[in-house]
Amino acid sequence: MGIVRLEKKRVQPINEVNEVGRDHRSQLFFWLSISLPIAFFITVTTAVMIGAVQINPVTVWEITLSRTPFIGDWISQDWNTVYGQIIWGIRLPRVLLGAIVGAGLAIVGVSIQALVRNSLADPFILGVSSGASVGATLVILFGAFQLFGQYALSVTAFLGALISMVLVYFISRIRNKITTTRLLLAGVAVSMMLGAATNYIVISSPNEEGMKDAMFWMMGSLAGARWDQLMIPAIVVVTGMLCLFIQYRPLNMLLMGEEAASTLGVNIESFRKFLILLTALLTGVIVAVSGAIGFIGLMIPHIVRVMVGSDHRRVLPISALLGAIFMIWADIGARVLAAPEELPVGIITALCGGPFFIWLLRRGSYSFGGERD
Repeated sequence: MGIVRLEKKRVQPINEVNEVGRDHRSQLFFWLSISLPIAFFITVTTAVMIGAVQINPVTVWEITLSRTPFIGDWISQDWNTVYGQIIWGIRLPRVLLGAIVGAGLAIVGVSIQALVRNSLADPFILGVSSGASVGATLVILFGAFQLFGQYALSVTAFLGALISMVLVYFISRIRNKITTTRLLLAGVAVSMMLGAATNYIVISSPNEEGMKDAMFWMMGSLAGARWDQLMIPAIVVVTGMLCLFIQYRPLNMLLMGEEAASTLGVNIESFRKFLILLTALLTGVIVAVSGAIGFIGLMIPHIVRVMVGSDHRRVLPISALLGAIFMIWADIGARVLAAPEELPVGIITALCGGPFFIWLLRRGSYSFGGERD
């Protein structure tokens, strides 16, 4: 009879497994920090090149750098002036606006998911976009609030977003306390009411062409990008990013639950108010210049947390870069897929986001923060 030898298998301790996972994510974060800026540069170049008039990359950067202070004096200007108008006047501001919007929606998604501790939360779950849409459609269809001049659309969309955020805050506040459940339910209720108001405004318009413009804007578009539109959203997104990055410790603690965060010294009420106001400001400004674009704030934080973990020092910058790149490519798709017509960019992001979440649900091994079940 043969002798059966049993080999003893070494069981790897849990702390060693966690250490290996942390090392893997640290390495991946390092490579993403190097590769994503390069991918962003390539994406911007490609987006400016593509269009009805094809332009080579050398001309793209010659024209771009020629308009840059101090550098422009050293660049020869022997290109076609039509190319200069196309690149500087039309394509480049649109691409940069797409980068700002994508980065902004991604970091707002990160902050809201930490705030409500819900991996399916997005920048629009608190009704902010619905409030912005009410103000914007009033301007587009009825020419309201013309006292703000050329900034009427941006100002009224932001005011609508802010009002909706305040409504959600006071509705969900009972006995001077706000719970995550009440906050989410209040956001859904306010979003539905303001969405109905927006639809009523649209169908009440006497201008059929204005109705089409309003519907196109509500589905998201970067078609009207101009240089004078970039300054405010760029400042707001960069400032918001810095504020969230500085507060990365409280954001990390929120993922452990409100009681644990309070025990570790986080003032939950004050920090929640800070996140709500910052979210309202960021989303309102973004929706004002691009319309309602969904799924970026849902998809990008998921993808990033799976890759680099849930530490917001890593999640925020990687999400901003990945969101900017994704938004630019979505806009390329909106311009190219139905050329010479143009699709609302929100359709492209929905076509990408829907299958992503079906896969996520079917996968059954994802949990919030990027750890597998």
